[in-house]
Amino acid sequence: MLLDAQFWPFLIAITLLTMSPGVDTLLVIRNTARGGVRDGVLTSLAICCGLFVHAAVSALGISLILLQSAWAFHLLKLVGAAYLIWLGVQSLLSARRGVALPVAAMGTKRSLVPAWVPLREGLLSNVLNPKTVVFYMAFLPQFIAPSDPALLKSLWLAGVHFLIANLWQIAIVLTVGRAGQWLAKRWVSRCLEGATGTVLIAFGVKLALEQRPV
Repeated sequence: MLLDAQFWPFLIAITLLTMSPGVDTLLVIRNTARGGVRDGVLTSLAICCGLFVHAAVSALGISLILLQSAWAFHLLKLVGAAYLIWLGVQSLLSARRGVALPVAAMGTKRSLVPAWVPLREGLLSNVLNPKTVVFYMAFLPQFIAPSDPALLKSLWLAGVHFLIANLWQIAIVLTVGRAGQWLAKRWVSRCLEGATGTVLIAFGVKLALEQRPV
């Protein structure tokens, strides 16, 4: 079932995670500063297309584990819970440091490049990022029940992530062109990192305490 009880926690978590500054955000900002709105939008679309690759890889791993045993599946979820807690701690540490996005340091000079350049940069940045692979392997199983079709459910969740991430990143593209200084404020980055870290740790602890045999 696609719209089950786990969908809404997933929606909240993935929205906050998407809004947390990271490599994808910086790449979108850089390419927007380089080539304008077109480059920024193309970069965002390419980055988000990579999510389906990670979802398929994650689903394959989940399916293989389910074929072995329910115990192995729950072990994966426990490891994933620990990883989410670790990510949350890292986000809180980033919030404490208060490092702002380097928007102000970017010039306003624009350079025209072929459309395939931002598409290539966005896709490869996402697909070849090992952190994204590990994250999807740790994150998606928390919202997929053993009885769910792993591939279909993973692609569905990736589709939701695709939509949210594009909405957020395209909003950043438009913001960079009109009010880029806002993104450069330390408190913006600290708020996003702090909220994300808190949610990740809460999810991780909750999931770790709910481990039960099927």
